[in-house]
Amino acid sequence: MPALCRDCLTCFENGRRCPACGRPRVIRHPELFTLSIAHMDCDAFYASIEKRDNPALRDKPVIVGGGQRGVVSTACYIARIRGVRSAMPMFKALKLCPDAVVVKPRGSAYAQASGQIRAMMAELTPAVEPLSLDEAFLDLTGTARLHGAPPALLLARLVNRMEGELGLSGSIGLSYNKFLAKMASDMDKPRGFCVIGKAETPDLLANKPVGLLWGVGTAGQAALEAAGIRTFADLRRWPQEDLIERFGNLGLRLWHLARGQDARRVTPNAPVKSISNEITFPEDIADPDILDGHLWRLAEKVADRAKAKDRAGRVVVLKLKRADHRQITRRHALPDATRMADRIYRTARDLFARSGERGPFRLIGVGISEIVRAEDADRSGDLLDPQAAQRTRAERATDEIRARFGPEAIRKGRALR
Repeated sequence: MPALCRDCLTCFENGRRCPACGRPRVIRHPELFTLSIAHMDCDAFYASIEKRDNPALRDKPVIVGGGQRGVVSTACYIARIRGVRSAMPMFKALKLCPDAVVVKPRGSAYAQASGQIRAMMAELTPAVEPLSLDEAFLDLTGTARLHGAPPALLLARLVNRMEGELGLSGSIGLSYNKFLAKMASDMDKPRGFCVIGKAETPDLLANKPVGLLWGVGTAGQAALEAAGIRTFADLRRWPQEDLIERFGNLGLRLWHLARGQDARRVTPNAPVKSISNEITFPEDIADPDILDGHLWRLAEKVADRAKAKDRAGRVVVLKLKRADHRQITRRHALPDATRMADRIYRTARDLFARSGERGPFRLIGVGISEIVRAEDADRSGDLLDPQAAQRTRAERATDEIRARFGPEAIRKGRALR
């Protein structure tokens, strides 16, 4: 059976230990050297960077996130053993792991490390599709001739370089499509390397819970279970037309995924689907003036990011979270796309007013979706607001002044609330 030593990168046939270095960290699989679609996921990325940069944290449980009222961005594996998970409220995480060291996120450090990893990936293949700072799909089809090595060896070399040069580890999933590659990387963490081949897929998936289906959230899983679908095997028993009738377009996708079929390609520079910003408060806030100030600052950040990307959004989204963690989301479709802070703010403010929610709130967020290029954005104006065009011209003038003299050159009074 084809085998690869993850330590010295020797390729060989048969054997549970490497014949070159004698170590047992060996990958063995019948299709090891023929598969080429991979998913690389860094291990506890933010927490690993904090431990790397502060050796005093190495043997301690580390949680990266906001203060007592925030949420967990990520946690190291010591904290995860205690039950801490990403997106968990911080107060709950600290109940589970009271001796944890809580570290505030350092976005610039994480972005720098992510850029270094992406550069390593780009040396292997131009077909890299980032999903976030710490994970990406890679299509290594046809790279064996270029590099003189099969994709599996190139991927093992990649994670070895990450550990040796950056002090960061990652887990690899290798298969023949994106769905299975992502599943594989989740099955063997940390520092894992899992392979799913075509021959084993039907049996491997049969008893897996439908919660593993990518893109099926809590509500989707509940809907499937209400239909008696708890495993992939349950899903396979449904005819395609019945799934479509019951679940619409999702039903067709589920039919294919249940059989390990995924025709999506690894797409470099995938289009941006949304641009958003949110804030979790140290204490619940109900004061409308303070909330209004936050709405403006969030809208301004969203607009700045949209302008930097030369994008605009057709839909403005408002997100609220109450003290009991109940989340409220409101959306409004605009006549034409926008990237103007004033228009995003006023739409979000109207959404807030019409929501009937008065707080207190622990989180508020603003965003735009249905992203398009900005060429035709903010042209139609607002017939019900004669001052809209004037404010748009003023904002563009403000952008020019800030570009020349710095972001603090001009500030609106509402931003000081």
